[in-house]
Amino acid sequence: MKSLSLISILFLFLIGCKENQNPEQDTATVTEVEVAPVEVAPVEEFVSPIPVLDFSELEQAYLQVDTDTTYVVNFWATWCKPCVKELPAFEQLREAHQNDNLKVVLVSLDFPEKLKSGVIPFVEKRGIESEVVLLDDPDANSWIPKVSEKWSGAIPATVIVTKEGSKFYERSFTYEELEQEITSL
Repeated sequence: MKSLSLISILFLFLIGCKENQNPEQDTATVTEVEVAPVEVAPVEEFVSPIPVLDFSELEQAYLQVDTDTTYVVNFWATWCKPCVKELPAFEQLREAHQNDNLKVVLVSLDFPEKLKSGVIPFVEKRGIESEVVLLDDPDANSWIPKVSEKWSGAIPATVIVTKEGSKFYERSFTYEELEQEITSL
């Protein structure tokens, strides 16, 4: 009981102290402070040297051509060993025909989120000068047959497109084999 009384007295003392505060302290004057504006640097948006296309953009640009240019369009990925192995053949083809109406386009099927960390460093490290684009179209079941009814979806795959039509290959190439296909057109 004695401890209860002591607690009660302490409680009343604390409440009493709060009520007996000086009223002048509660009405302190607030002065305005001028704050200098903070300049925030704009966030730079990542601009990729490799365009990201959906299938309709890819189709319009490289698969439905009405020019004298021959397009050699190779579907590949950085994780595909046979794809990586044949890339020098496509680079050699591009170099051999740089003054001709022939354009090599390497269509990466890597995931778009791997563009900055995987595809760009891969292309830079290997010194690839052919045009590289990344296909970002998850509905492969709709666009694979538009490339070729013969395509199972496996890579590497290549389509050679001229204004007269296209020829599809689901296989790897050497430079000599690519050159032979080009000259047979």
